[in-house]
Amino acid sequence: MAHLGLVTLVVRDYDEAIDFYCGVLGFELLQDTRLDGPKRWVVVAPPGARETAVLLARAASGAQERRVGDQTGGRVGWFLYTDAFTRDHARLRAAGVEFEEPPRREPYGTVAVFRDLYGNRWDLIQLAGQGS
Repeated sequence: MAHLGLVTLVVRDYDEAIDFYCGVLGFELLQDTRLDGPKRWVVVAPPGARETAVLLARAASGAQERRVGDQTGGRVGWFLYTDAFTRDHARLRAAGVEFEEPPRREPYGTVAVFRDLYGNRWDLIQLAGQGS
């Protein structure tokens, strides 16, 4: 196996999710293909990402709808890597992203937790020794 290709993020609505991930976080829309009925194949990724992308999957049942925003039981579930933490932290804040905490230094790097539009927790992280 070469790499992890996609991770699924269950969302309430395709278009609002695209607006957030592309318009606010700055991801690129890689695919938006209509399937049967209201179903779409929507894939987004940070600019330049070569391996892993996010499949935005609209909740299709009551059980899935209840998981929107809490897919990892309150834990950080996604890790958005940067090589310029200060720049990207400031850009995300200016775009309206709310961070739960100020940036902090850990042995592995600089990190701050934010929530997406549904409440899922993400780390913005710059690994120690990488970037500026």
